[in-house]
Amino acid sequence: MIEVHNVSKIYRPSKQVEVVALHNITLTIKKGEFVAILGSSGSGKSTLLYVIGLLERPTSGTVRIENKDTANLDDEHISRIRGEMVGFVFQQFNLIPKLTVLENVLLPSRYTPKPQVQDRAVALLETFGIGSKVDAFPNQLSGGQQQRVAIARALMNNPNIIIADEPTGNLDSKTGKQIIELLQEIHKKEGKTIIIVTHDASIAAYAKRIIHIQDGELQ
Repeated sequence: MIEVHNVSKIYRPSKQVEVVALHNITLTIKKGEFVAILGSSGSGKSTLLYVIGLLERPTSGTVRIENKDTANLDDEHISRIRGEMVGFVFQQFNLIPKLTVLENVLLPSRYTPKPQVQDRAVALLETFGIGSKVDAFPNQLSGGQQQRVAIARALMNNPNIIIADEPTGNLDSKTGKQIIELLQEIHKKEGKTIIIVTHDASIAAYAKRIIHIQDGELQ
């Protein structure tokens, strides 16, 4: 499903400064795996996630998704693959305040139109226990409800891969447990490939495999 080979990511905020976020990373994630990338703040875990999810291009090395080498693809092709194959869940929820819950969930369908999209969006919200909130705005929801909306949005186009960056980071422990259990249930029922990054070993323990990263290198 996902092959990362000899990937490095270097940021150059100025001519005099070079920050090596990832160094020579090689890993394979199989279809249907539930993987956690575990590391402390600044370890490179989010950068690795963004490279895997095609939000960031590596400085060197290759990323293949479903046997597609993404190295030489232009931004349009990268965006198309990302929109069709990957759903994202972020720590900050990234909901648009001026849009209703339903409109937020429908956003991915604007770029990859499919029939009966509104029915699917409503069904996802109902599945996650927030069907009554379709007309609410994000600021009218709890943190846990906002993250459920974000997960529904990530699933809107039925991607094979779900990528979650610290999905419980802004939630209390009880709500965080509910969210990670929801991702676990999605994995069991739908067989999607799920990749989360976290600094919390208790959250990582829900995954079937844990990848440890420190100082931009796998341990």
